[in-house]
Amino acid sequence: MSAFVFEIGLEEMPARFLPDLEAGLEDLAREHLTREHIDHADVQVFSTPRRLVLWVAEMAAIQESRSELITGPPKAIAYSESGELTKAGQGFARNQGVNESDIFIQDTPKGEYLAVQKQVGGQKTEAILPGICAQIVGKLPMPKRMRWESSGFLFARPIRWLLALLDDTVIPVHIASLNAGRQTWGHRVHGPGPLEVPRAEEYFDLIRNQGSLILNRHERRQMIQETGDALARDEGGSVVWNDSLLAEVASLVELPMPILGRFDSQYLELPKEVLLTSMESHQKSFGLQDAQGNLLPFFLCTLNLKPKDLELVRKGWERVLKARLEDAAFFWKVDSKATLEQWLAELDKVVFLGPLGSMGDRVRRLQQVSAYLTEGESRDVHAHTVRAAALAKVDLVSEMVGEFDNLQGIMGGIYARQKGDPDPVAQAIAEHYLPTGPESEVPASLVGAYLSIVDKADALAGCFGLNMIPTGTQDPYALRRQALGIVRTAWEHRLRFSLDSLLDRAFDAYQGVAWKLDKEAALSALREFFAHRIRALCTGQGIGTRVVDAALNVGFDDLWAFEQRLQALERFSRESDFDQAVLTFKRADNIIRKQGDQAGVDLRAGYREDLLAEPQEKALARALTDMQPRWEQLWAEEDFDQLFALLRELRPVVDDFFDHVMVMADDHSLRQNRLNMLQSLVDRLSVLADFSALQI
Repeated sequence: MSAFVFEIGLEEMPARFLPDLEAGLEDLAREHLTREHIDHADVQVFSTPRRLVLWVAEMAAIQESRSELITGPPKAIAYSESGELTKAGQGFARNQGVNESDIFIQDTPKGEYLAVQKQVGGQKTEAILPGICAQIVGKLPMPKRMRWESSGFLFARPIRWLLALLDDTVIPVHIASLNAGRQTWGHRVHGPGPLEVPRAEEYFDLIRNQGSLILNRHERRQMIQETGDALARDEGGSVVWNDSLLAEVASLVELPMPILGRFDSQYLELPKEVLLTSMESHQKSFGLQDAQGNLLPFFLCTLNLKPKDLELVRKGWERVLKARLEDAAFFWKVDSKATLEQWLAELDKVVFLGPLGSMGDRVRRLQQVSAYLTEGESRDVHAHTVRAAALAKVDLVSEMVGEFDNLQGIMGGIYARQKGDPDPVAQAIAEHYLPTGPESEVPASLVGAYLSIVDKADALAGCFGLNMIPTGTQDPYALRRQALGIVRTAWEHRLRFSLDSLLDRAFDAYQGVAWKLDKEAALSALREFFAHRIRALCTGQGIGTRVVDAALNVGFDDLWAFEQRLQALERFSRESDFDQAVLTFKRADNIIRKQGDQAGVDLRAGYREDLLAEPQEKALARALTDMQPRWEQLWAEEDFDQLFALLRELRPVVDDFFDHVMVMADDHSLRQNRLNMLQSLVDRLSVLADFSALQI
C-alpha cells in the first residue's frame, strides 16, 4: 500500500470557507476513490488559510480488477433473420474491443440483449489520480468563486501551487495553469520555503518542523484554548469563550500564539455586552472575567507568528482596542443623556420597509397586536409586553447601535433598564430578535416570547402583503427564519393562541398600505408558507414526512396542540400494529370521502339502532357509544397518546365490521345507516390525523 498527499496552495482563504471545503474535499475524495475501485484506508483532510491538504495513509498501487457484464442492443436488433450480426451488433462488438465469439445473449427483465463479460480495472493508481484530483477540485463547495488567470478556472481564491505525491512519485495533476510537483511553502515568516518533499509520508514532519505551521485546525483551536486558559488563570480569571469566534480564529492563523493585552479599567463602566462586542467583532479577541462573571481589564488575542518584540506587538493591539473603547464610551455617554421619549419620536423618521411605513408606525402596530395576543395573560405580563413593544426599536436611533449594529435589541434592553423600566420589559426587548437561526435559543422570558412572536408576525404579514414571498434560495428578509421562530417559541413556551387570528390581526394593524396581494390571498400564502416551514422543521428532527403531513393536514392553527398531536402520532407510528391500523382507518376514511363528499351525499354522524341488522355492526355501534365519554374526556385533557390508544382498541371491531358487513347494501336505509355510523368513526379520526396521507 502507498501513501498519498495532495496539497492545494492558496492565497489566504476566508475562515468561514474552510469547514465546508474540508468536508467537501473529504467526501469527494472518498466518493471518487470508491467509484474507481481503488482500495484505500481512511481519508483525512486538513486546512490552513493558505492550503487544503488531502491525506490517505494507505492506498492500493493498482486499481481493483473485476469482471463486468456489459449489455448492448436487444437481440432482435443485433441479429438478422439469417442469424448474422447486424450493423448494430457489429458496432457493439467493435466498441467493446471483442470478437463475435465473445458475445452472448443475456436474459434481462426487459428481454434478451447482446452482452459481453469483460475484465475491467487493473490500472495503476498513479495513472488514475490526476483525473480524480482535478475533478475533486472543480467540485469543491464554496459560496463564491473568482477567476484569476487566463484559463478561466474558478475557485474561491487564486491557487498558487499544487503538490501531489504517491510515495515518492509526483502525480501529474493539472489544474488551471498549474502542474503539481513536490514543492510546498510554509509559514510566511517562520518557514516560507519553498520546501522539497521527498516522500508523501515525510510531508507532515516537514511542514511542521521546517514550515513552522500547525496543519490541523482542531489542534490550532485546542492550542488557543489551552494557552488562553493558562494566561487567564495567571490573572485570576477565565476567558469568555465564544465558540463561533474561536472556530473562526483557529481558521485565521497557521501558527497560533495567544497573548494577553490590557485596557484601562475605566472602560469597565461600559456594559459587558459592549466591551465584548468591541473585542470580538473588531479585534477577533476574547474578554476575561472573574468568578462572579464581571469583566477584567484584559483581553486575549491570537497572533499568527512569534514576534521578535512581543511588547511592541501587544501595545499595538492595545492601542487599536483603546480607540474602539473610546468610541464606545463616547456613544454610551451620549445615549445615557437621551430619553426614551426622544428616541420614540425619532423612530417616525426611520423607514421600516418601503411602503410599510416608519419604525414609529411599526412599534405602534407591535403594541396593538401585543395587546391582543396577551389578553388572556396576567395583568403584569400584558402590561409588560405592550410596554416592551413600544420600546422594542428605540435603540435603532441610539449612537451605540449606529456603530455596533449587532447589539440592536441588547442595547435596547440595557437602555430601558437604565432609564427606569422594569426588568421584564428590558429582558423582553433584549430577547425579541431571538431565535436568530435554527439552532439559536428562543427568548427565555414569557414577555420576550410574546414580543418575539408579534415582531415576526408583523414582518411576515407586511412582506406577504407586498408579495415579497421567498422563492428558491432567495429570502432577503429572513422570512423563513422568522416563521420558524414563531413556531419554535410557541412550542418551547407552550403558548396557546390561534396562528390564523394572530396573522389576521397583524395584517389589520397596517393602515394605508397599497397591498400587492389582498388580505385573503396573503393570509392563504402565509398559511402554506408556515406548513412548509413546519414540515421542514419536523422532518429535520427525524419524523417521517408522511407522519408530518398526516398531522399537518388536520390543522396547525394551535401550534402547541399540533406539536403534541404530532409527537403522539409519531409514537403511534412506531407501534407494531400501526400499518394495519392505517389500512383499517384509511378504508373508513376513503368510503366516507367517496360516498359522502364526492358523491354529494349529506352524511351525519350517528345511526338508528333499529336498523342495525348484523352482529358486527351492532358490536361497532356499542364500541362507538362506549368510547364516547372516554373520548370526550381525553380530548378535553389533550391526551393524544391515549386518544390514539383508543383507536387501537377500536380497530379489531372495525376490521370485523368490514369483514362481515356490506356497507353499500342494496337497501337505501341500511346503506345510509352504516355510512352514518362510519361517519361517526371518521369524525374522531379526522381530528387526530389525515390517515389518507399515511401511505403504507
